[in-house]
Amino acid sequence: MGGALWHGFADMGAVHRDGAFVVSRGEGAYIWDTDGTRYLDATAGLWFTNVGHGRTEIADAVAAQLSKVAHFSTFGDFTPDVTAALADRLAQIAPVPGSKVFFTSGGSDSVDSAAKLARRYWAETGRPSKRLIVGREKAYHGMHVAGTALAGIPGNREGYGDGEFMPDARTVEWDEAKSLLELIEREGADRIAAFFCEPIIGAGGIYPPPAGYLTEVRDICREHDILFVVDEVVTGFGRIGGEWFASTRFDLDPDMVTTAKGLTSGYLPMGALFVAPRVAEPFFGGGVWWRHGYTYGGHAGAAAAAMANLDILEREDLLAESKRLETSLHEHLSPLADHPRVAEVRSGLGAVAAVQLADPAEAAPFVKTLREHGISGRAAGQGAMQFSPSFVMTDDQVAAMAAGVRAALG
Repeated sequence: MGGALWHGFADMGAVHRDGAFVVSRGEGAYIWDTDGTRYLDATAGLWFTNVGHGRTEIADAVAAQLSKVAHFSTFGDFTPDVTAALADRLAQIAPVPGSKVFFTSGGSDSVDSAAKLARRYWAETGRPSKRLIVGREKAYHGMHVAGTALAGIPGNREGYGDGEFMPDARTVEWDEAKSLLELIEREGADRIAAFFCEPIIGAGGIYPPPAGYLTEVRDICREHDILFVVDEVVTGFGRIGGEWFASTRFDLDPDMVTTAKGLTSGYLPMGALFVAPRVAEPFFGGGVWWRHGYTYGGHAGAAAAAMANLDILEREDLLAESKRLETSLHEHLSPLADHPRVAEVRSGLGAVAAVQLADPAEAAPFVKTLREHGISGRAAGQGAMQFSPSFVMTDDQVAAMAAGVRAALG
């Protein structure tokens, strides 16, 4: 099955040789393969199934919307009614009051939209020389052109030509605010448009920020008039634990926030870019166009999925459950640091954790070993096992997951 499918981020020779791991259904924190074997889903798909699998409430909401109107463009003055309602609902939970919401088809779209809007904002306000966009080592910002250039994962940029993938992108150290200051001194603040920052580095290996780091880089951006863009594609919609966004939990007051994944819990593709009033204002005074948009931005069916997803998150108080998982993952996974095959465990902030293998080369085969112990997992960064379960995963299931990892370690 699926022999024609080209997988993302895969050694297709190995997949062709060994076959794919085919998922047939899911319920809560579990998934099943086509043989009927059940696995704990340690990663919530790809960070996104925040409300858990098998939520027929979301499926029913989408079906009802598709039977009325599947989608209509949001270009010009058009909009589906459900899309407008979703934007208003999101504005109520946005980290910055008065934010505008620009819909995309996913996280990579949201990042590239933010990069374009940062440059367009400075051009519109009479400072077109502010073009550089800055990211961090280890960071991941999706796989479109700007996101690929911003990311601090060199392997993702290799093989696309001899020069820089995007000349106006720079990278600073992931954990030293002074590295950003040094870049500003070298390049000049009058050339830098925006700094992109994941509150918790995700695909680069699950690295929580050093104490005070997020506030420090935010203040540096404010001092030097650089837009501060917080990439919450992973941490948004509850995964940070206890709040809708890390930007709220850490009082970051960002200029833009990129989101996707947890917006619909992955039931349909959708992203959203939150734009603070300062950045939106030049485009809402009349006569100024931002010539940018996506055919499926604000897709009506996806908006219906998002509305139902938000209903579940609120009704079941799943932000509090994510905060519970923050503690539970740390309690059950951190003892694995004593295993000789484990270099360290990174946990204790949000419903995410990483078990860093001492030998990164063991990561890919270890994913398959985990399946033998009833766990569907994923490698991230350089040899880290990713843990980002659905918010419905119980403490007993977390304990079982940790026990399975220890058994897999041998």
